[in-house]
Amino acid sequence: MSDKEPSDTGGDNAGVKVPPPLIFLVLLLIGLWLDSPWFEFRMAGMLPTIAGAIIAAAGLTLILASAPRHKQAGSNVEPWKPTTAIITTGLYAYTRNPIYLGMAITHAGVAIAGASTAALANLLVAVIVIQFYVIAREERYLEAKFGQPYLDYKTKVRRWV
Repeated sequence: MSDKEPSDTGGDNAGVKVPPPLIFLVLLLIGLWLDSPWFEFRMAGMLPTIAGAIIAAAGLTLILASAPRHKQAGSNVEPWKPTTAIITTGLYAYTRNPIYLGMAITHAGVAIAGASTAALANLLVAVIVIQFYVIAREERYLEAKFGQPYLDYKTKVRRWV
């Protein structure tokens, strides 16, 4: 398939309609709403607040270090837009999905900071949705579009970590 040909999603994109950050955010907020002291206008304990903030900062760092690589490569970070390049440098040399990994780590950090067991449980739901709704579509699209170079990249670099 050439860069100009449409994919089986009806266009030159992975066919993902719901923004992945929205998936994480909605599930995080539902979890926090269910059992976080934040929704009672109280703080969580000092230890979970500090630990969660550190973990969330690490996740945000992954996102901020990875997302600009798309623009540098002349490609799009949004999965509903065409991908024009396989990015294999920076964090992409260690994980095929550093942005989603960063979102998952950020979700975990906020859930911990908010002392929310439900938000932590929803992280599993978010990762499953991202895995099967987003990443699976992206991988089919990238395999069809880039062929062997993408398959070679997949054999060298793990999906998550």
